[in-house]
Amino acid sequence: MNDSSRQRGNTPMYAQGIKQYQSVSTETSIMDADPHRLIQLLFEGALARISTAKGHIERKEFDRKSQVLNSAIDIIGGLQDSLNTDTGELALNLERLYDYMIRRLFEANVRNDNAILDEVTDLLVQIKSAWDAIRDQALATMKPGAPDGA
Repeated sequence: MNDSSRQRGNTPMYAQGIKQYQSVSTETSIMDADPHRLIQLLFEGALARISTAKGHIERKEFDRKSQVLNSAIDIIGGLQDSLNTDTGELALNLERLYDYMIRRLFEANVRNDNAILDEVTDLLVQIKSAWDAIRDQALATMKPGAPDGA
């Protein structure tokens, strides 16, 4: 089998298979996820895109970098939009933090600055860790008939 029969365009066949698997796997994860898990998936998606953008910067693939950073910005914007700011100071502080991260990602995109991407990654990891830590409590409050605050 020669190289042309194993490739479609510039992408090897196995890479296309991996992309298809990842797409189906992601769709299945989303369909099976509870609301708490959906937020975890958003964090994971934003972190993965920022990591990918760092590689694109290192390889000087600036168009691809912009695409994945725009996707990360959209995800963080989605996290921001999902906040219920009527619940108090924590939600308001998170809204401000998400806004800050979005502004920093725009700046990193313009400057091709991996240090800014590291900063945003650190912030996201801290928030995600806190979110992960409350999973059991969050699931308990989602159960029908669960007492408030359980």
